[in-house]
Amino acid sequence: MPALASHRKPRTRMRSTAPAVGLTSAALASVTLLSSQSAMAAPAPKPSIEEVQKKVDDLYRQAGTATQKYNQAKEATDQQKSKVDTLLDDVAKRTEKVNDARRTLGNYAAAQYRNGGLAPTATFFLADDPQSFFDQTHLMDRMAERQQQAVANFRTQQAKVSKQRAQAVESLETLTESQATLRTSKQNVQTKLTEARTLLSKLTAEEKARLAELERKKEAEAKRKAAELAKKQAAARKEAEQKAKESGSSGTETGSGSGSDTGSGSSASTKAEKVLAFARAQIGKPYVWGATGPASYDCSGLTQAAWKAAGVDIPRTTWDQVNVGTRIATADLQPGDLVFFYDDISHVGIYKGDGMMIHAPKPGANVREESIYYMPIYGSVRPA
Repeated sequence: MPALASHRKPRTRMRSTAPAVGLTSAALASVTLLSSQSAMAAPAPKPSIEEVQKKVDDLYRQAGTATQKYNQAKEATDQQKSKVDTLLDDVAKRTEKVNDARRTLGNYAAAQYRNGGLAPTATFFLADDPQSFFDQTHLMDRMAERQQQAVANFRTQQAKVSKQRAQAVESLETLTESQATLRTSKQNVQTKLTEARTLLSKLTAEEKARLAELERKKEAEAKRKAAELAKKQAAARKEAEQKAKESGSSGTETGSGSGSDTGSGSSASTKAEKVLAFARAQIGKPYVWGATGPASYDCSGLTQAAWKAAGVDIPRTTWDQVNVGTRIATADLQPGDLVFFYDDISHVGIYKGDGMMIHAPKPGANVREESIYYMPIYGSVRPA
């Protein structure tokens, strides 16, 4: 008897996905946890007021350096533009000479065409008499000589025009490069100043008050050092005067930097007085980078204008001014001397005596008196 088929429903094997779901959930949980931890991570520590002060000072110094580069580029641009204008004027004048020479050659060519270019033998037989032939021949020889001179003059003028045009093109290219440098320098100044202002704008009222207190302490320390220098200079002057009395040479000029000059009516003293008189008259006027007066100044614009008032022309930038005249030790400073600051020589002031100077400090500030020790001194010069 055949076996009966089983009526039980066959079991279907179910593939479990629970482990995969568990792994995916764990992975998502891990990512969420990490994200939460990142979000909850402590923000970067806020800089201290001292760090802010240092950063702002550094940005202003960098802006000062960029300002000197701008001044240098502007001076080069102005000089190059003047050179280009002169060359273009010369080219125009030389071109007129070429045109004159061309007209002269045209006149000779027209005269030669009117004569018909007959051979000498034919001219001799057609002449009224032999003497008129020889006179005409002599005249033609002279005309030929002048024609050759006219040709030579034309070629000379043409060559000079070509040379000057090439120089003008080269100068125009240099001018374009100078203008590009000028734009870059201007942008760099603006960038540094914007960074400094942005940094200061983020300070709270309390932080600004603390920053102002740090500035006051810095100024007080600078004034203390200036007072020490003034005391040393006064002692040196007194000692020098005493020695002068003892030696009987009371009219000797001392080398101390006290701000006094015992040589009566000396040219150097007169110039220094004019320099300081001009500088004092500018106190209160705003610092504007790239400015040379009369309404505003940058640091080297003020020193240049002050010495010009004394009849002495000095260069535009601090980097050139520092190479003018005689180098002077800080202890031997006298009124009118120029004091330069920072390793990159990006700032300058006019010494007024007793460790103090008159200078155009930085954007947002006015021309004022200040201790020469407010910034690190690079060196000093006496322009004249």
